[in-house]
Amino acid sequence: MKSKFLVSTAVAAGVLLTGCVATDKPAEPSAEVKPKEQTVVKSEAATKEIEVVKQEAKAEVKAVEKPKAKTTKRMTQEEVLAAVRGGSYADYPRAQQFIEEMKTEGFEEAYLRDVLGKAERQTSILKAISRPAEGTLNWGQYRNIFLKEKRINQGVQFWQENRQALMDAEKAYGVPAEIIVSIIGVETRYGRITGSYRVLDALATLGFDYPRRSEFFLGQLKEYLLLVREEQVEITSLKGSYAGAMGYGQFIPSSYRNFAIDFDEDGKRDIWKNKRDAIGSVANYFAEHKWKPGEPVISSVSFQKERDESWYSVGRKGLIPKHTLGEWQARGVQPQLDLDPEGKAILMRLVMGEDEQYWLGLHNFYVITRYNHSKLYAMAVYRLSEQIKAAYEKAEAGQVAKK
Repeated sequence: MKSKFLVSTAVAAGVLLTGCVATDKPAEPSAEVKPKEQTVVKSEAATKEIEVVKQEAKAEVKAVEKPKAKTTKRMTQEEVLAAVRGGSYADYPRAQQFIEEMKTEGFEEAYLRDVLGKAERQTSILKAISRPAEGTLNWGQYRNIFLKEKRINQGVQFWQENRQALMDAEKAYGVPAEIIVSIIGVETRYGRITGSYRVLDALATLGFDYPRRSEFFLGQLKEYLLLVREEQVEITSLKGSYAGAMGYGQFIPSSYRNFAIDFDEDGKRDIWKNKRDAIGSVANYFAEHKWKPGEPVISSVSFQKERDESWYSVGRKGLIPKHTLGEWQARGVQPQLDLDPEGKAILMRLVMGEDEQYWLGLHNFYVITRYNHSKLYAMAVYRLSEQIKAAYEKAEAGQVAKK
């Protein structure tokens, strides 16, 4: 029984881990203005940790399975295309169309050809983007990846070292310090793992050699060229994840251009090395996506009537809150918190070990899912934020007691 569970955990593709990004944007609740969103992009730090869990699961399964006959490893479509094409990206058939599009943005053709000539194909990126990041991890497994003592303690340290910047961001944007810290902790372990690929290489590789998402990544390559011109940086100098996500908060180029800010007012929006800019940018992202200061994120529920399986949130479309709390209560779903009946929420069932948990995801929960379209991600960010805040306050109280 255990091996079957582990196989299902390690194999099926699930929700991808983030960076700040957006494909197929779901319609937002009609009462709100819809800002540009992030698409789900894989965060290097989180993906590596999820991969460890998957490998451990596979190892356990392998110990009880019969050995299988060796098979020849087949190349993916993207790897085959990349191997056959070779040469410079400037010579690709799609390159001329891209060049013509960028010329309308004021770029010279000679410059664009030079840029594409500098871009280097990275086969490891094609392998990484094709590998499922999460499989079908349940909430209990996902939680155990991110809610660990080391990450909590590192979060407290990051908060203490950046206390003033976090206070200023919360005051300016209304986003709690613990949420900002948690996002950065989940995305990059507080800046420890921000990605080692040149952003130019990542976006060109995926734009020209990954047909399934070619248009999206060519769009990000366009945004990157605009970013480089606006920020006056050398085009090969910026590094990020294998999907082109950058800095402490893993912003893709379009998110950077729309939401990154110069929080220390030094004339640069530096989310790679400047922690104050990174903190302010994450806060601004949440504010632009309508975070409501002082409002709760989730509420546990009890059921007064028989529930229907169709009520539970499933997939990305299931993240969009469509029913008001008054409507949920009419169905017999009773929130633990005293909430505005006109507010909207989604109903979630999360598996943790042998148990199931039931929650209402409120407006601010929905806002967290705009950073990454996954309810497990949003729950991990929120739960980690709670533990970081509790540990931070305990540490601060201890410092006061010593004085």
